[in-house]
Amino acid sequence: MWLLLILLSILVPLVAPINVSAHMINQTAANISWIYPLDSNNPDDISLLGGMIKGFYVIVFAPDSIQPPIVHRNYQGTIGTQYWDIVGNLIPGTTYHAQVKAFTKKGDGKPSVAYIFTVPKEDSRNFSPSNLTAYIVNAHTLSVTWDLPSNVNDIDKIYITIIELNQINRTIQMQSFDNTIKKLDIQINDNEPYSIHQNTTVHFSARCLNRNGQNSSTIDYQLYINMLNPSPRNVRVIRINETTIQVFWSSIYYPPVERYIIHYNDKAENKPEPQWSLYSPTNLGVTSAIISGLKPAAMYNVRVSAEFSHTDPLYTSGTTRREGDLSEIHVADIYRRTKYIIQYDNQLSRPYNMTYTDLTSNSVKLLFLFNETNHEPHRQIQKLEVHYEGVQNYIDSLGTARSTSHHNSAGLITLPPTQGKREWLVTGLVPNTHYMLNLTGTITTSEQSTFKIYSRPATIRFSTDYDSPTYVDRPEQDRRTVINGNNQQFYLRLHRASTKNGPINRYYIVVHLNDYTTYPSYVPQEGRRECCYTAAVFNESQLPEMFILGDGKQTHDWEPFSGRIYNNSPILNTIKVKLVSWGFNSKKENLTTSSPTIQIHIQTKLVQTSNEETFNKLLWIFGIIFLLFIILIIVILFSLKFNRTKKKSLTPPPECVPFDLTPKVLTMEMQMPILPSTITPASSGEPVEIRRIQPITNYPPIPIEEFATHLEHLKAVDNYKFSQEYESIDPGEQFSWENSKLECNKTKNRYANVVAYDHSRVILRRIDGIIGSDYINANYLDGYRKPNAYVATQGPLPNTFADFWRMIWETNSTCIVMMTKLEERNRLKCDQYWPSRGTETYGSIQVTLTDFIELASYSIRTFTIAWSGHPEKREVRHCQFTAWPDHGILEHATSFLMFVRRVKTLQLSDTTPIVVHCSAGVGRTGCFIVIDALLERLKYEKTIDIYGHVTLLRAQRNYIVQTEEQYIFIYEAINEAIQSGQTEVAARNLLTHLQRLLQPINDSSLTEMELEFKRLANIKAQPSKFISANNPSNKFKNRLVNILPYENTRVCLSPIRGIDGSDYINASYIDGYRFKNGYIATQGPLNETIDDFWRMIWEHNVTIIVMLTKLKEMGREKCAQYWPIDRSIRYGYFIVDPLGEYHMSQYLLSEFKLTDTRDGQSRTIRHFLYTEWPEQGVPKVGEGFIDFIGQVHKTKEGFGQDGPIVVHCSAGVGRTGVFLTLSIVLERIRYEGVIDVFQTVKLLRTQRPALVQTEDQYQFCYRSALEYLSSFDNLI
Repeated sequence: MWLLLILLSILVPLVAPINVSAHMINQTAANISWIYPLDSNNPDDISLLGGMIKGFYVIVFAPDSIQPPIVHRNYQGTIGTQYWDIVGNLIPGTTYHAQVKAFTKKGDGKPSVAYIFTVPKEDSRNFSPSNLTAYIVNAHTLSVTWDLPSNVNDIDKIYITIIELNQINRTIQMQSFDNTIKKLDIQINDNEPYSIHQNTTVHFSARCLNRNGQNSSTIDYQLYINMLNPSPRNVRVIRINETTIQVFWSSIYYPPVERYIIHYNDKAENKPEPQWSLYSPTNLGVTSAIISGLKPAAMYNVRVSAEFSHTDPLYTSGTTRREGDLSEIHVADIYRRTKYIIQYDNQLSRPYNMTYTDLTSNSVKLLFLFNETNHEPHRQIQKLEVHYEGVQNYIDSLGTARSTSHHNSAGLITLPPTQGKREWLVTGLVPNTHYMLNLTGTITTSEQSTFKIYSRPATIRFSTDYDSPTYVDRPEQDRRTVINGNNQQFYLRLHRASTKNGPINRYYIVVHLNDYTTYPSYVPQEGRRECCYTAAVFNESQLPEMFILGDGKQTHDWEPFSGRIYNNSPILNTIKVKLVSWGFNSKKENLTTSSPTIQIHIQTKLVQTSNEETFNKLLWIFGIIFLLFIILIIVILFSLKFNRTKKKSLTPPPECVPFDLTPKVLTMEMQMPILPSTITPASSGEPVEIRRIQPITNYPPIPIEEFATHLEHLKAVDNYKFSQEYESIDPGEQFSWENSKLECNKTKNRYANVVAYDHSRVILRRIDGIIGSDYINANYLDGYRKPNAYVATQGPLPNTFADFWRMIWETNSTCIVMMTKLEERNRLKCDQYWPSRGTETYGSIQVTLTDFIELASYSIRTFTIAWSGHPEKREVRHCQFTAWPDHGILEHATSFLMFVRRVKTLQLSDTTPIVVHCSAGVGRTGCFIVIDALLERLKYEKTIDIYGHVTLLRAQRNYIVQTEEQYIFIYEAINEAIQSGQTEVAARNLLTHLQRLLQPINDSSLTEMELEFKRLANIKAQPSKFISANNPSNKFKNRLVNILPYENTRVCLSPIRGIDGSDYINASYIDGYRFKNGYIATQGPLNETIDDFWRMIWEHNVTIIVMLTKLKEMGREKCAQYWPIDRSIRYGYFIVDPLGEYHMSQYLLSEFKLTDTRDGQSRTIRHFLYTEWPEQGVPKVGEGFIDFIGQVHKTKEGFGQDGPIVVHCSAGVGRTGVFLTLSIVLERIRYEGVIDVFQTVKLLRTQRPALVQTEDQYQFCYRSALEYLSSFDNLI
């Protein structure tokens, strides 16, 4: 048996898939199906297939087209079954070949025989189905209905596709029907693979195939399958008059509805726990209600729920009625601007025969017909409205799959309803994006009408063309160099480009020659240009992470393209190297983007010489060495004699101190005192040295191994030494700031005393006729070994927005770091200088927001900027750190260090400055710049010089590092970086990293993993951090005396008058990856704290509880029974009513209705009890726990409720910490493609002590992350 498994692991598939076929599911997508056969003589012996099959490659290509092959990896199904895969982006009218081959871990098998199919050309007639919808009929059945097109006799088949949207997008059914069928019933059964499952979102699509073999456009519908507590869908609210609104919703067919309830409240009241008014229509089965008596000129939140009876056997609760989930909040605006009841009218004239042409990467021309057929003026179309939305799927430069939505940036486009043939150019689209565009006609009967009526839309789908990547990272030179005879070989680390703008077909490594006017013999003819040659070519999937330049090997371009052979020729002279990405669009135009170049210096000049020349050179060398030796002896003798004479002198002469100033400083027309530090002029890439002279010698650079001890020395006696050191820093006030004083520039300064020194200020290009147009309150600041690495500036003012974006353009900056919120403590800190959505123009610069990601401690925006009237576009990243407290500094530097490192990865170019600002551009801005520069220094030097670097920056912008506590924070941050080390690793390298961590160190019994876990114990908290937890009135509420919540992160309850400590519970807020305070970590409730537990659930809007322990383990109580089993129980102010219980393979899901007896409001609570955690140790594998985490978060997202997830085990630190760590780590893998278990746990422990309690649990986090990645072979 073991021999068989070994053989299976080393073999590749021996047989090819069979019965490959393709059928179109819409105009541009086909379903490819195939069978992988078993051996007919021995169907049970899978070894005959040649190995354990991991999946299949599906390759679809057009031999007569330049369109690149479409390659999918497919993992569905099992051996012996039929497989399928959906392939999109096909071009109508094109003939394709489809092939499939299996693969194992060791390689690919034989490809199948090609199946040839042609994508039909589009039919201009509209024969799509319409009104696709789905609804639950009963506990076991769901119905799908649709309307047939008017020209039904031309229809051959109707195709219905049903896909369950989850991590693998499971296709449930794909059926065809005759042109008379308008309904399909589907089974709901969690145990059947091809049935619909509960608590999932299901996507339905329908299309028609006409008798000419042409496909219609596809229509779509989505439905969340909530069998227990469905909420009404399609809620709409319209204004009737100043005090009345009408609410509409869609019927719920199952479970049986007793009545609908409308919840509404005044949005302006803004209460923490708003009071909802309730209204229930008297007539059963209605789907609208009118609510009157509202406040004039107000805005209301409106939600709808349904109340169900328990007549169905699916429900076993003892009560007779229960209320389902609330719908999403809809805002009813009583102001006049919300005045339409939206209705659709099939009888209105509509656009038809809509097609498109002139499709580019950012525009498309619509062609359509419109004829008004109504003769009644009040039913004639007044406007045509265009609305589109698109989805852009791509792989970012870190290898992470991303999806971005794009919508109309400036609202709807209105067109006059001219008769006949029409065309319209739609611009502002995004490359490589799949769009759906609707064109509708609209009418309103009068200006005061409350009705707005739409015709049925004409719909079209298209995908924009590809464009060049916005940026390609430069290659990085590894320190390894191989010298082979006269040749040198260099290791280069290569980085992929993002496929956001379209697929990349080739990567070329291009070598630029510095010193040749004619080509040396080794440069290939086909690779020669004026000053460069191509050393290698790789297709997108073959690009290596590490490339050896100069190894003499050859690479071949694909025959359908150039078919050339490129030589990786030896390197004999200094060169420059760049990485070029190459692709093409539908017009066969080349799309290339080049990375910045990297210069490669040879270590010695390797030249072949004759034996005689070599001998002569050696004679010269030995002669010079002998001469130097004689001179050295003479100098030593002279020095000895001079020292004897010098002893007779009573006082030594004063020491001479060398001193340099930069050319910028020397140009100032003033007498300069001696500065404590200066910088030497350097070209880009050369070191920026700090010339340390006498005033600085009291604070020399600190060796890394002594840094922690030195920090403790400075903190002694209430930071007395820190105060001395900080106050001795030269304030740099001797520099001039004449430009900041000019009358025309004073209004451009946010603060009168924060100015821009003249010698280091950023000088903008002058605008003719505008005095002071070259001024902005910003200065260049130096980094480590890099002059002008940063621009420090103030938070832009409204009158400087245009100058700010002009500075971004002129400095070619690709990264903005914002260290403040717009408002803090009700004070304006910075004005919003970017668009919230779409495009804004600031002066001559157009800024478009293309992406926005908000995380727990920072947010990332991506902008595209362009100079008005010019075609060039640039991408700029905007990183805003939001976790800095409104007053003071961060208590721990962990989150800030993670932010600094993330900024590094997001910087699109390291040759242009990072623009950094807070409010004044000196305090937090200085912290970021100093820490970022010193982290870079840590990579190359064994000393740290905080004092010297702050002094250097003070000579370039005043007040940099504004307060003593900010200066201390820099020390704390650097110390944490030294103690923690670099623990972040790319996801694809996790296996190697984990193997290294598990290796013993120097033949000892300790491993790197054990040492890494022990370093977490360096976080020590003072008793002052646990004030409330140590209050005598609260001590009995703590399960363990050493597991207490920090004061600054503890969950506070509403105090009860007259009861001391009534606001306390042993629970802590925990930040998730994306959401601040996304979780609450707490201990298993004690009998004395059950009432407080349910009070916390209600007051903090919790809807999901995760329990990771049994009530008793190893004969000891771990948690009190805090929930009812079969009947309602009252806990303090709250009644908990059991609704249902679902036994899953690894967990138990219970649902409760939580009611506040003070006002009658209620909420559904879902309780997940994980049952597979062993009483001792950790699970053997992490797959089940990962699935459990996914189910919890999927439920959270599916029901759309705000509020944190409560997680507890017994003490609320061990298993709870594992759950929190993996939740964050796995989400970060999906977003960034990196993993850092150490920093994640360290950050968690700053919010609650001892999270992830044991080394076994810590190692389990690593192993589980690796198991998660094992499902993505390309990542490990």
